Amino acid sequence: MPALYILIPVAIGLVGFAIWLFFWAVDSGQYDDLDGPAHSILFDDEDPSHKAGIAEADEAENAEQDKDRDGA
Repeated sequence: MPALYILIPVAIGLVGFAIWLFFWAVDSGQYDDLDGPAHSILFDDEDPSHKAGIAEADEAENAEQDKDRDGA
């Protein structure tokens, strides 16, 4: 029975700390954008090397089409 005099305040303290920690995480923006980082891996179109590769492929395709058009 005397152990309850220690365990109950400790348990209440731990619950209070967990609640404070949750509200701190919410206030600091930890839960603002849960999907953004997951989608940013898939949609990184702003990468300069990616844009350069797309432009290079488009130029090669256009040159090939011009060559076919001139030869035909």
